[in-house]
Amino acid sequence: MTQEECVFCAIVRGEAEASVPYADDQVMVVMDIAPVTPGHLLVIPRVHAVGLEDLDEDTGAHVWRIGHRMARALRRSGLRCEGVNVFLADGAAAFQEVFHLHLHVFPRYEGDGFRIEAEWAPRERSLLDREAEAIRRA
Repeated sequence: MTQEECVFCAIVRGEAEASVPYADDQVMVVMDIAPVTPGHLLVIPRVHAVGLEDLDEDTGAHVWRIGHRMARALRRSGLRCEGVNVFLADGAAAFQEVFHLHLHVFPRYEGDGFRIEAEWAPRERSLLDREAEAIRRA
């Protein structure tokens, strides 16, 4: 997908509609049009980056900083918010659907229906150590 085809780039350029609770020179925060819960926000860098690998660290840190601020704002907003999830999907295997990096920040409450299911199981220390070494080398 090119920047010209990217819906988030169109939003950043002002060519597509969005409800914007916050914007600065590095990011825009928009309301998700298909929210998990009311108040679901997307923090979008103004620069087109498909995933984390494509985004410079300073902009990435700013995305997370604004995500933190938005989580605080959700808790203070009066919207139903008993908790907050912060979620970033990097790649199709991680459930990324729009290939312009974005950070989801959304309010949670008992019975809201959102679930992340997995086969959570303890892992042997030798395997964890081997994986840690691979990551250190990278």
